[in-house]
Amino acid sequence: MRGTLEGVYRPEPAALPAPLPVPIVDSHTHFDLVESYGNTDAEGNADETVPEPSSPNVAALLDAAASVGVGGVVQVGVDVDSSRWAAALAAHDDRVLAAAALHPNEAPRLGDLDAALAVIDELAALPRVAALGETGLDYFRTDESGRAAQQRSFRAHIEIAKRRGKTLVIHDRDAHDDVMSILDEEGAPERVVMHCFSGDFAFATECARRGYFMSFAGNVTFKNAGMLRDAVSVAPAELVLVETDAPFMAPIPVRGHRNHAALCAYTARFLADHLGRDLEKWCAQLAENSRRAFGDW
Repeated sequence: MRGTLEGVYRPEPAALPAPLPVPIVDSHTHFDLVESYGNTDAEGNADETVPEPSSPNVAALLDAAASVGVGGVVQVGVDVDSSRWAAALAAHDDRVLAAAALHPNEAPRLGDLDAALAVIDELAALPRVAALGETGLDYFRTDESGRAAQQRSFRAHIEIAKRRGKTLVIHDRDAHDDVMSILDEEGAPERVVMHCFSGDFAFATECARRGYFMSFAGNVTFKNAGMLRDAVSVAPAELVLVETDAPFMAPIPVRGHRNHAALCAYTARFLADHLGRDLEKWCAQLAENSRRAFGDW
């Protein structure tokens, strides 16, 4: 068993889900972390090994996803290095689009925020970088001393997304009101995705009113996630996306395993059952939503 921020991962691979009838997209994943996150050496030091984008292991994960009907992914950056890695993977494999950004928890740690933002702006010009993300606000892990940097970074990402014509992918944790206020002040881009949706029925209603996509991760399947299931019930079908946020939050029935893109099929099938939707039509809807949110693969 391996220690993680979530607890432990089971060492054996998760069972793959049954194939979906229509291929869908994992709208938010971190392939650069799937192999190593949570691993430690004999001295307890974290394993920070990042595979090459052309690694056979990365290709194998994409193949596994395709085999169960997850035909495309959005590989998401959280800092300069991982954003460059995402862009390189998207250039290498046409099943991948990239998102580049500074995670909100990254912004307060940077000695030169402007220099980092300049790199993100350069990456956003690349044709297979489809989105600016994940940016936003996180008031859970960053205290008040870091919030000004988070907000400045978020505003800069909004500006880049609009200037470059890219989708904005938002990480919002315990910061709903400020996220919405800043979007109102700056003017939201044409396409906004609320990644790993964490709001309630009322917040989902407001996102729907604004036409924002709401992306649901494996935690919507957890027994204690009634609030999220209420939210997805009010979300218009044309605004729902599914994601893994791998390697985190593997869905029921493989909770506790290291998450990866193939397991997104469990979440898609769970939502179809929860919402009473025909699975084939539901998957076709999710695929179309992903195309409208991020463009063509």
